[in-house]
Parts: sequence; structure tokens; C-alpha cells
Amino acid sequence: MSSVRFAPARRLRGEVVAPPDKSISHRAALLGAMSAEPVRISNYLRAADTLSTLRALRAVGTLVEEHADAVVVRGSGLREAREPGGPIDVGNAGTLMRLLPGWLAAQEGRIFVLDGDSSIRRRPVDRIAAPLALMGAQIEASGGRFPPFVVYGTRLHAITYELPVPSAQVKSCILLAGLGADGTTSVVEPVPSRDHTERMLAGAGVAVQRDGRAVRVTCTDELDAQSLVVPGDVSSAAFMIAAGVLVRGSRLLVRDVGVNWTRTGFLRILERMGAIVIGGLEAPAATVAVSEPVSDIDVTAGPLQGTVVEPAEVPLAIDELPLVALLGCFAEGETVVRGAQELRVKESDRIAGVVEGLRGLGATIEATDDGFVVTGAGGGGLRGGVIDARGDHRMAMLGAVAGLASQEGVEVVGMEAAAVSYPGFAEDLARLA
Repeated sequence: MSSVRFAPARRLRGEVVAPPDKSISHRAALLGAMSAEPVRISNYLRAADTLSTLRALRAVGTLVEEHADAVVVRGSGLREAREPGGPIDVGNAGTLMRLLPGWLAAQEGRIFVLDGDSSIRRRPVDRIAAPLALMGAQIEASGGRFPPFVVYGTRLHAITYELPVPSAQVKSCILLAGLGADGTTSVVEPVPSRDHTERMLAGAGVAVQRDGRAVRVTCTDELDAQSLVVPGDVSSAAFMIAAGVLVRGSRLLVRDVGVNWTRTGFLRILERMGAIVIGGLEAPAATVAVSEPVSDIDVTAGPLQGTVVEPAEVPLAIDELPLVALLGCFAEGETVVRGAQELRVKESDRIAGVVEGLRGLGATIEATDDGFVVTGAGGGGLRGGVIDARGDHRMAMLGAVAGLASQEGVEVVGMEAAAVSYPGFAEDLARLA
């Protein structure tokens, strides 16, 4: 593991282009593999997780051409994925691990084994196995819950499934399986989660219906995605935005950011805490959109106030909640996050990691079963020290931002983990500082 020290910054100034969206890149490649015609994906993220997706698709017979400005995916269609000669390696990509089985479960008579790295083997798959089993699929997981696991392709039937907890990954898995299932499949969410899959399916000619908390798809003969453009990743941009808010005297412009309303919960929380964030944020709509809105985001530092993040807000800011804890360290009063138990089954236990990591830098923070409570020090913020990324890209970037805003700087152990989603992160930060 590499250690990188991030010294306190006097201010951050300039522009940065957000890296391509990781969630959308995964989904775009999968839809390309499921489509009847070749699909050109512009601005595809070239990072560890999304490259795992391309390798996995090649393993099931998809032809992938990587060009300087795009990735072209020539798939086998909805029902003709090839049975691979060995396990499909998903690497560290949790999104891939949970979405891919939705497509593979409808491949009648074929068997697929999915495995990954040591982190993936600790991430449960029972939440996709349960609804797929109700659709007629058979999933055999290690210990009943974990990778490696086997997907036996079979004829599927439609179901109506109420998600026990909001999850865009589980929702997407069921919707992809629904494309190959007899009848109309409906997923009912307790609260909204990111809707990239629905938008892409609608853009590929699928009749996607939204009715209140329910999303429905019907058995489909083929997809016609043709060409897709991946916007900038708001979850990656969030670390630059947080740095611009925390380092006094900063003024940043983050360009080409995807501002889909189901992904911008963090920006709304940030504004509530008192930061100045200017950008064309999308408003919720009653119907399924077929495109992803993009905007530049202007960021200015300012005094922060503590806030409470309620459970309904969590799915719309799940990847940025560690940053909420960091911001809370520099705010007046308490910052509380509730209903975020999903953080315990990410690349690491992010509740434990955030609490232990920030406490080691001087924060007053306590873990709860489903979140954390931070007592802010106002402008005093954090002393500094050492933080272990735990192999988690978000924790690595959190430590870097903490270092810029701290009194003494922060050494991040395992900084290379940032390459999972944002390969040029450290270089971009250094340029802005």
C-alpha cells in the first residue's frame, strides 16, 4: 500500500472536469451487451471497477472495442449470453456483482459462476438472490449469502417485489431480469433511489412505467441502445466540491457534472448546511426521463451549520455520506445521519471506517447502528494525522480532502484505492491547490 500526505491548503482555485460516472458506465456497458446492435459509449470511465465490467462481458461472449474517445460494445442480445469456461471475475465491482445476475438469470440452460476479490467475498448477494428466486431463478451462494455464487439460467416469470430497503442495485437487477421474464415485472421502492437504469432502458425502447413508488417493465424482445454518453460523476465531483467548501478562500468550477435529481442529495444537504453551490440541478419528474442532465457546478466556501440527514435522503446521497461526516467536523452544532445501515456493506464498513478514521484526526464523532453523530468544532475542524483507506476508494479520497482542510495535514495509507473510481484524483487536487 502507498501512503500519500496531503498538506493543509491555503485555498483552492480553478476548474476541474468531473471524471465519467461509474454507475452509468457499468450500466451502459451492460445494456450494450444486451442490445441487438453495436452500442457506442462515449466518455466511458477507465477505472478498475468499470474495466472489470468490460472483462466480465467479454467472458460471456460480448465483443468490446476500446478506442481513445469511446468504447464500442457488440453484444449477443437479451437471451444469447455465452456460458463462460470458468468463473466470471467481477474484481471489486459491487454494482457489477449485483446487476449482471439479472441478465444472466434469463439465459436458459446456461450456468454462470461469479467471484471477485477479498472485499467482494464479504459483500452479501442475498438481496438479489431472493427476488430472482421468486422469478424462478436458482442462485447458490457461499454460506447462503456471499460470493463466489452460481447463477443457473432458466425461464423467468414476472413478479411484483417490494424492496425491504431502498437499493438502486437490487432494483436494477430485478428490472434487467424482468426484460426476459414472462409478463410485467414491478419493483416497489420504499423511497426513491438512483434511476439510471430506468432512463437507459427507456432510451433503448423499453416501455418503462413509473407509478408512485412502483417501476414496471414488460418482457422485451430486444434492446436498441445505439449510442450513449456518460456524464461526469457527481459522486466523484463531490470530493472536489467538499474541498472547495472546507478550504477557506476557495472558488472552484466543476464542469460537466451529471445532476440527475436521484444523485444530487448531497448537494441539497450541503446547501442546507450553508455552503454556496450553484448549478443546474434537475427537479423530480412524474415520468421516466430518457436522458441524463449535465451542468457545471460553482462552489464557494462558507460557514457551516450542523444538520440531520433523515432515512429518506440516504439513497440519494449514499456514496457521499462520509463527506457529510467530514463537513460536520467543521460545522457549528451536531450533524446526524440516520437510516444509513447500507454503509456497513460497501467496499468496507464505511460507518466504522469513517468514525475511526475521523476520530483519529481529532473529530468528535460516534457511530450508531445506522449512521453517526458528529459534534462540530466550527472553524477549528480537524487536527490531522493518519487515516487508513481500508482498500476503499471513497475513504482514500475522504482522507485527502480532510488533509487539505486540516491544521497539520493527513497521511492517507492506501491512497491507490482512489483509482477504483477516480484515477486522476490526487493530481487534480494538487493542481487546484
